[in-house]
Amino acid sequence: MSNALTITRMLHECREADDPEVVFSSLMPLVYDDLKQIARQQLRRLRPGQTLNTTALVNESYAKLQPSANLDWADRQHFFAIAARAMRQIVVDHARSLMTYKRSGQRVDLDLERVPDAMTDRADQIVHIDQLLDQLETINPDLARTFECLYFAGYSQEETAELLDVSLRTVQRRWAQACAWLRELSTVEL
Repeated sequence: MSNALTITRMLHECREADDPEVVFSSLMPLVYDDLKQIARQQLRRLRPGQTLNTTALVNESYAKLQPSANLDWADRQHFFAIAARAMRQIVVDHARSLMTYKRSGQRVDLDLERVPDAMTDRADQIVHIDQLLDQLETINPDLARTFECLYFAGYSQEETAELLDVSLRTVQRRWAQACAWLRELSTVEL
């Protein structure tokens, strides 16, 4: 990951700047490669044949974040967590636009280890997991954040531990709990 201290310093400068969007724009070259890595992980779930590409996802998420340049950014980890969430929202919106049918009260089997082969099934799974993750967030935000980092942002367990400032064991435990909760929630009709 990029130079953490420089990124954190610049994020803090955004809060105090007269024109935070200018400072935020100067941050882009420092975080661009990391954002592309996150975008690649997000998009891996939509391939093959998806029309949203890595560069477009990075640019759209950056455009979504720029108006919030003066947000009270805690540090680099906070920035990347918010960026991953913005990307997740964009990918889910894109997946919704790809869906050719709506699930109406039918039970959906949730397989968190396997990405479906058919494009509409992939899009449906992404939308379904997003809905379940929103429910999980109301139950346990820590589990939802951990799942989001590992599943949607594609961070490793070690990167997630660093990002969330918890131990590796805590990440592993939260992942197992989040998966169990999501599977349980998926048995409820939406």
